[in-house]
Amino acid sequence: MQASQTDDTVYEESFINNSRGMKLFTCKWVPAKQEPKALVFICHGYAMECSITMNSTARRLVKAGFAVYGIDYEGHGKSDGLSAYVPNFDQLVDDVSTHYTSICEREENKGKMRFLLGESMGGAVLLLLHRKKPEFWDGAILAAPMCKIAEEMKPNPLVISILSKLSGVIPSWKIIPGQDIIEIAFKQPEIRKQVKENPYCYKGRPRLKTAYELLRVSTDLEKRLNEVSLPFMVLHGEDDKVTDKAVSGELYEVASSWDKTLKLYPGMWHGLLYGETPENIDLVFADIIGWLDKRASDGKGGAESERKRRTDGISLKG
Repeated sequence: MQASQTDDTVYEESFINNSRGMKLFTCKWVPAKQEPKALVFICHGYAMECSITMNSTARRLVKAGFAVYGIDYEGHGKSDGLSAYVPNFDQLVDDVSTHYTSICEREENKGKMRFLLGESMGGAVLLLLHRKKPEFWDGAILAAPMCKIAEEMKPNPLVISILSKLSGVIPSWKIIPGQDIIEIAFKQPEIRKQVKENPYCYKGRPRLKTAYELLRVSTDLEKRLNEVSLPFMVLHGEDDKVTDKAVSGELYEVASSWDKTLKLYPGMWHGLLYGETPENIDLVFADIIGWLDKRASDGKGGAESERKRRTDGISLKG
């Protein structure tokens, strides 16, 4: 385990083993001088990682009083596995669920509110974590979630059909045609440069099986948005060309959640958490922290909070 400390943040990183014997990188950022208000669990995006690209996000949340936890999925960041290869999305979700659940169940975290924060593909991971344990999580922030891949990013239907068949034969091949995601996801040129220079971010074409799994999962999520029942806020840039903002709107409309909020940001792109101008990022985090603060003030996490919500029968639609 490695640890470091600044004036307001203690940062630690370590490795765990998943059920398939793979070593997965994990990290945490916690307030140095206060008990955290609540716990926030990061679900990072496709081809990304936690310790570098999500560092600024985590530190903003720690300054606001939250403890933040991250994990690099199989094939991502500093974890084991062929780079950006996701042979089975359900196993990836199981890895995240097992690790994050174990953190919540530690003695020092019992009774603390548990929130998920998912960006892009991490939004899909978040929704599947919720599906596995519908009453476990106290709330979620979904930043440009991958509930549907934008039409501009998809190959045509004939190509999809051919590639789906090939994914069973040559699953790890990098032959999916498509646009450079980094160029259209992050508005600020210096952020695009940082991501391209980050050795732990994948820059190649999507692998066949990975692309098939992303399409399979996003199609399934889009059909079952009504099953989403936890409190959430969904954020989307109106100029996002990677994930479909219309499906974020649909999630807000059809989800069975009693407490739900939709924020659309004019002129913003896909990378809301760190790819925008400083002024835009400040605006996004004011919304995120405001939402978390309001719900963390309840102070009762997990199943107890869920029972309270059901008993109160309150509906909040923001």
